[in-house]
Amino acid sequence: MKEINRNAMREKASGATRPTAASDAVGVFDSGQGGLSIFRELIAIAPAENIVYCSDGGRMPYGPRPLAEVRRLCENVARRLLAVPVKIVVIACNAASAASLKQLREMFPGIPFVGMEPAVKPAATVSRSGKVGVLATEATLQGELFENVVARFASKVEVLRQPCPGLAEFIEKRSGDAAGLEKLVEKFVRPLVEAGADNLVLGCSHYPLIKDTIRKAAGEGVAIIDPSPAIARRTRQLLAEKGLLADRERGTHRFYTSGEPDLLAEAVKRVLGVDAKVEPGTW
Repeated sequence: MKEINRNAMREKASGATRPTAASDAVGVFDSGQGGLSIFRELIAIAPAENIVYCSDGGRMPYGPRPLAEVRRLCENVARRLLAVPVKIVVIACNAASAASLKQLREMFPGIPFVGMEPAVKPAATVSRSGKVGVLATEATLQGELFENVVARFASKVEVLRQPCPGLAEFIEKRSGDAAGLEKLVEKFVRPLVEAGADNLVLGCSHYPLIKDTIRKAAGEGVAIIDPSPAIARRTRQLLAEKGLLADRERGTHRFYTSGEPDLLAEAVKRVLGVDAKVEPGTW
């Protein structure tokens, strides 16, 4: 542990990272539980990988926070993961990706970072109505990254933006209020469908965790675009390109949170179907 701490201190001072190895872990972090949707896909396509998950649940949500604060939080979590060590970092949070992806890539050039961006491109490609709905946090919809994605990939369709205040927090708390969740989802989804959207993009990593509820609210004939499988595929692709795929039968999984360990453990059980020890995280 002392050696890891010394490495972390050197890293913090220099911004340098040690050479990565195939035996190193895959790091995933999110402001809360949402990144488990990507964790699930990573297990499916890269079962040999050790994966370390950091949830900053004690500070969730990131969206309303000032940009400089979000960048500082993301840097702190990234440094915690690099001290594990990890060979790649998945920023499984749209708000965190928009705020810090470029900065972290510049700060740690020896480590690949995979970020989230709304899956507007595949939705625009297959839309028949020419209208695509995006469900996301206000921070994501107002960000430069989102506007760049729309400009690059959705010039021939109308993108209907639907901010969903409170939805990620509702999912995070998992109160058991199924009726309340359905009512909230209906409030956000129905206006998009009634406006003619035939594809709904899940623009927050929390939303795939309630994909069935969203699909029910959207009704038949509306496609739900979940970016999680694509993010997992991109992560595995980068590892393969760099010769960093793990050579073992099956990897191990570790979970840390700055929030309530029991809350994340319940989410792990629900999403991944396993009982996991969740350790308190400090960063």
